[in-house]
Amino acid sequence: MTPSDPQHRDGTVASAWRRFVGHPVATAAALVLLALLAVFLVLPVGLTIGKGFLLEGRLSLYWFTRVTGNSALLGQFANGLALAAITTGVSLALAVPLALLRARTRFAGQTLLSSAILLPLILPPFVGALSMKRLLGQFGVLNLLLQRVGIIDLAAALPPDWLGSGFAGVVILQSLHLFPILYLNASAALANIDPAYAQAARNLGASPWRAFWKVTLPLMRPGLFAGGTIVFIWSFTDIGTPAIIGYDHLAPVTIFRELAGADVSPRTYSLVFVLLSGSATLYVLGKFIFGRSAVGESSKATIAAETRRLGPAATGGAWLLFGGVTLLAVLPHIGVVLLATADRWINTILPGGYTLRHLQFVITSPETYQSILNSLRYAGASTAVDVLLGSLIAWLLIRTRVLGRTLLDALAMLPLAVPGIILAAGYVAMTARGPLEAIGPTKNPFAILVIAYAVRRLPFVVRGVSAGLEQVPTSLEAAARNLGASPGGAAWRITLPLITANLIAAGVLTFAFAVLEVSDSLVLAQTQEYYPITKRIYRLAMSTGSPEAIHQAAALGVYGMAMLAGTMGLAAALLGKRLGAIFRA
Repeated sequence: MTPSDPQHRDGTVASAWRRFVGHPVATAAALVLLALLAVFLVLPVGLTIGKGFLLEGRLSLYWFTRVTGNSALLGQFANGLALAAITTGVSLALAVPLALLRARTRFAGQTLLSSAILLPLILPPFVGALSMKRLLGQFGVLNLLLQRVGIIDLAAALPPDWLGSGFAGVVILQSLHLFPILYLNASAALANIDPAYAQAARNLGASPWRAFWKVTLPLMRPGLFAGGTIVFIWSFTDIGTPAIIGYDHLAPVTIFRELAGADVSPRTYSLVFVLLSGSATLYVLGKFIFGRSAVGESSKATIAAETRRLGPAATGGAWLLFGGVTLLAVLPHIGVVLLATADRWINTILPGGYTLRHLQFVITSPETYQSILNSLRYAGASTAVDVLLGSLIAWLLIRTRVLGRTLLDALAMLPLAVPGIILAAGYVAMTARGPLEAIGPTKNPFAILVIAYAVRRLPFVVRGVSAGLEQVPTSLEAAARNLGASPGGAAWRITLPLITANLIAAGVLTFAFAVLEVSDSLVLAQTQEYYPITKRIYRLAMSTGSPEAIHQAAALGVYGMAMLAGTMGLAAALLGKRLGAIFRA
């Protein structure tokens, strides 16, 4: 039998592997996953769009023209674009220098500082907003400090509003929370750039700055735009932070207020469509146009990057830069902790006394304690769904060539481009009437919240598990098959143990973000007994009946921060530098 004999070819391991990847079971799994994504992702978005173009049961542009012709609503969109653009610019200005310093130098404490820079991710700006009013308000800590050193006199003139009537406060909070995403993407981009390009530019007489501007930065562009797209869309569609700060001149906040009302009008859904159009356009621009590689060939490193060992003075400067940014970023966290433990904090720089009663209240109060249990249940169930479905999707994308895998990949990543407020509006539309009303926002929203959380965080698991599968050679599985193992046995005994770290890291990261999910929680949980943590925090923060409510909201935020800190630390330890790949659009 010659090597060219068809029977010989069919008997090889490669042929067996090809037969497996085209197995009907894999194709059936892909079709089932596509159907699930169509029902729980595409259908809600489609319903949202459709309801915005209906007038008395007929297709009409009436509500759309009412939205696009409303100068106040267009002004809200303009405010959102400005806010997102400034937030992304500030985040880039913070992230890129830190990533360059991390990649191109070596100094004592580098690993510690690089880990500390991720601390802002453990607390959403929604929670940090609770303390920013106390820190930067007109009679807040900053103005009291300036009065103490004699720069301003609070009694003689109206003190400055550092929150900028809310706009500046939202920018500050979002930038300090989101810049680590760009830092992770910039670090990953630098790690994949061949240092030979910059060295060639230097050999031709370019200065270090010119070599960076003309060579390194263009090669970093895809990674920066990947992270920048996430930051822009995140800040453009955020509802929690502006709602707590009190800056209501944004379209997402208007949508949230109307969705929480008793009767949602078609105008709301038209407003959602305009917001979705803007987000989708930004996603396409960031991913397929500005995020394209600057060079045709691979930029994988062929030589080791040169890193310079910093001396004592330069090391002190590096510590100052990393430490200063980290301190600014964790100020909202510190403020939340102080607010949660303050006994009295009125017109003083620091609390006049400390107490544990607010932290104890969270555990002893049935409402706040129930919200913690609810969040753990929602997050736990949605994470289990994500790990199961996300792992299967990653396997189909990396290990097979089944029909429809390109569409499956696109749909699995689509939640990164579809804001939470859009999906929440879709689920409101799905459960407004009929048999699904029983799981709607005003009834028992457990199922719809689990679905919403799972859809929003599915890309994290797909990306995390895909990164692990790409590092496991298929030859290991093929060798197991050659020794008689079934495809499932090879995956269970060989591949799964090798990607366990990625699987756990993606799972804990998904759980961490689900615990303090904001958009879906605020819109879809409208019955008190089913409030998750974020909805309970919002209700306490907006309460005017109890002066203690803001302290109790901060205490609940401290518990959420503690849960996020543990899970994020575990994810970072398991994934290391690969953590940044999860935050790419």
